[in-house]
Amino acid sequence: MKTIHGMILGTFILVFLVSVMFFVLVVQLLDLFTNLWRYLAHDTGLREILTVAYYYLPKCVSYAIPPGLLFSAAYTLGVLYKNNELIAILGSGISLIRLVLPFVLVGVLLSVFGFFFEQYFVIDTFIRKNELFRAAVRQEISYSNTNVTVISEDTRTIYQVDYYNDKKQTLTDVMILQRRRDNGFAARIDADWGEWNGEHWILHNSRRYSWDEVGQTVRLEQRVLYEATELSEPPPTFRKSTRDVEEMKSGEAWLWIDKLKRAGLPYRGALTEYYSKYFFAASPFIVVLIATGMGGRFKRNVLLMNLLTALVVSVVYYVLQMVTVILAKNGLLPPLAGAGLSFVLFLGVGTLALRTART
Repeated sequence: MKTIHGMILGTFILVFLVSVMFFVLVVQLLDLFTNLWRYLAHDTGLREILTVAYYYLPKCVSYAIPPGLLFSAAYTLGVLYKNNELIAILGSGISLIRLVLPFVLVGVLLSVFGFFFEQYFVIDTFIRKNELFRAAVRQEISYSNTNVTVISEDTRTIYQVDYYNDKKQTLTDVMILQRRRDNGFAARIDADWGEWNGEHWILHNSRRYSWDEVGQTVRLEQRVLYEATELSEPPPTFRKSTRDVEEMKSGEAWLWIDKLKRAGLPYRGALTEYYSKYFFAASPFIVVLIATGMGGRFKRNVLLMNLLTALVVSVVYYVLQMVTVILAKNGLLPPLAGAGLSFVLFLGVGTLALRTART
């Protein structure tokens, strides 16, 4: 039994390494041709393009492992079916489940490896790749923001701003609510606009409404220029959020999502992407189940048919996951369902394919 498993695994590993290199090349070429017009428009040099491709390589490996594993497992079993070698193996009393168990174990190990590979290596290089790409095509990120609501760290001051200009560090059409320590109303400040002086905000054409406890009336104070020393929320707080969960490690992403929740900002998209990290890491396990079930479906053109099947299954899986993630971000599905629905469906498909496999 050990000899049979060793022989099959030897063939499988060799095919797996070659197929991963092939799919890495496919992903690299897709990225290159997608952005080729940007490179040409900005006269990007060959060295810069190759540097971007170099830092994109770990991410490509991460993408290539599932389809590469699916193809190599299906192809290895397909060759056994084609050459009728499986008849002798199954005839000796070895069940198909027992035969493909090493493939399943490899899938589990690659799932664990993929998660930590992503966390401690891929994310850092992917961030660097994106930075180099933006520099190569002179792509600037605008941090200016519209319709911004910010709560101060002590939760006692709430800012509502129509527009924040990041370059000038100014606020337009400002409304500020201030609360007392007991969370009661303290004051409301309206201003046409405000500017940052390095320490606090300076409000122009401001109107401050406060509650007069003695007279039980609202007191109005108008100023052309108001040095609001108590308003020290720094400009970066008002910036447009350009952080991508895909570029964060799990712990950092969870803290970011928690911060979004506490600030009352939309967090469904970030939470969906966070869950997707774990389901994507488990992809190798899913594709092994599918591969072991479809490995004997083709008696002719084993190489071509299994390669085509690996591409089709991978595309369908990623497209389905993309659709469910979009649905979750738009509130049509819970974040966990949006991230894991494709995983659950393909888990069922893989289990069914294995149970109905030719023996």
